[in-house]
Amino acid sequence: MSTSAREEILARIRRAVDGTPEVEIPRRYRATARVDDLVGLFAERVGDYRAIVHVVPEAEVPARIAAIVAGRRMVVPDGLPGEWTPPDESGGGPADPYTADGVITGCAVAVAETGTIVLDTGPGQGSRAQTLVPDYHLCVVRADQIVAGVPEALSRLDPARPLTWISGPSATSDIELNRVEGVHGPRTLEVLIAAP
Repeated sequence: MSTSAREEILARIRRAVDGTPEVEIPRRYRATARVDDLVGLFAERVGDYRAIVHVVPEAEVPARIAAIVAGRRMVVPDGLPGEWTPPDESGGGPADPYTADGVITGCAVAVAETGTIVLDTGPGQGSRAQTLVPDYHLCVVRADQIVAGVPEALSRLDPARPLTWISGPSATSDIELNRVEGVHGPRTLEVLIAAP
């Protein structure tokens, strides 16, 4: 569709709705059943997607990050907590996503029921290029960011922000159902859950 055709269609829509009252859209999502162990369920479900999962006490997160990324050149997004920032062993500063070994991020929210991590490009989450281009993604999820289901996740998210929903390493299947990983994002997802 050409730009002028697009603009003409949008202009017609604007004229058609001009003067109509604003309508508030109710966002009363059905809540998920109560889950007693959100951390355990999330760890199990994200692990089902072939992610590497670690549940560690919050105080041990910085040391575990340093051990996991040792020797790797990592993309470190703006706003990543300082204690999560691994030492830069290459001496060249934060890595470019196109040449990096991986990326380390936090998240906006995680869904226990589906094993899904949601990034909204907020502080410490990086841009889409930073999180989708490198072949390896280490995501730190705090226990208080884990909710039971998608309705609870949606209530914590701003729909105007760019959202990336991650359920395990990037994978697709060809017509013969042969699984191919790393086509649309990182081939390896490692999740570090910071438990209280």
